[in-house]
Amino acid sequence: MFETILFPTDFSDVAEKALGVVKQMKAAGTRKVVVLHVIKKQSLEVIAQYSSIRDFREVELEIEGDARRELGRMERELRDLGFNVSVRIETGFPLNEILRVEAEEGVSAIVIGSHGLSNVKEILLGSVSESVIRKAQGPVLVIKR
Repeated sequence: MFETILFPTDFSDVAEKALGVVKQMKAAGTRKVVVLHVIKKQSLEVIAQYSSIRDFREVELEIEGDARRELGRMERELRDLGFNVSVRIETGFPLNEILRVEAEEGVSAIVIGSHGLSNVKEILLGSVSESVIRKAQGPVLVIKR
């Protein structure tokens, strides 16, 4: 039923809990997991305002390198369980990138944590996971704290 899962992660505690649920989906017939991390465009714009172009690029590369290391760990854990795994790092607005990757990869479902790293912002403005629930084409499994 859910052969291909999209797992967006911001590396928060709730995302780690969601990863645990993704791992359990192997028994339900999931074969492939697309692990996605979105580098927030807003964060890069703030960095650009307070640094030179050279410093900005260095910070961008450092953020991407940190993400690659963490995604590599997740990829290894999922492969060890027998999943076919693809890893994607995108830069942009998280909701837009999640929906774009959902369409591109033809996923059966999205598994996402209920809250990310910026809890206060989410309470005031609505969370990425809430928007994904409303706008995704397919089923969305939201993992609570």
